[in-house]
Amino acid sequence: MLARVIDERGVVVALEGPLGAGKTVFVKGLAAGLEIDPSSVSSPTFVIASEYEGRGPDGSPRRLIHADLYRVGSAAELEGAGYLDWIVPGHVVAVEWAERALRWLPRDHLRVSLETLGRDRRRLHVQATGPRSVQLATKWVEAGGFAVQLA
Repeated sequence: MLARVIDERGVVVALEGPLGAGKTVFVKGLAAGLEIDPSSVSSPTFVIASEYEGRGPDGSPRRLIHADLYRVGSAAELEGAGYLDWIVPGHVVAVEWAERALRWLPRDHLRVSLETLGRDRRRLHVQATGPRSVQLATKWVEAGGFAVQLA
């Protein structure tokens, strides 16, 4: 589970995929791993972002920021929503519709694309964009219990 391998430095997870691909369900899984009630997590489409207090694997506090950029049209709008306060060490930032704002994300982040294979099946495509995210992706796979296919 990804949440259990995120250390005190935090991470930005860019979530991509069509409507109904499971982006919010993925964030609910992150929440559960951070000891946040997943039923409290819903898509923040109209408020841009929701914040939750959780705990890391070592028991230290972790803040989960769940952002939905579907309706964001500019950097100014994103900054007005508090973006600069989200991207700080220790925060776990899950960004739905990240493909709309890749130029505003930190260079080093995890990019997770969700592909629908059927009613209850998804394929995740994970791309690490820098040294920190490579380290996290490696730990995620090692902790995993899921198959990895290298292209």
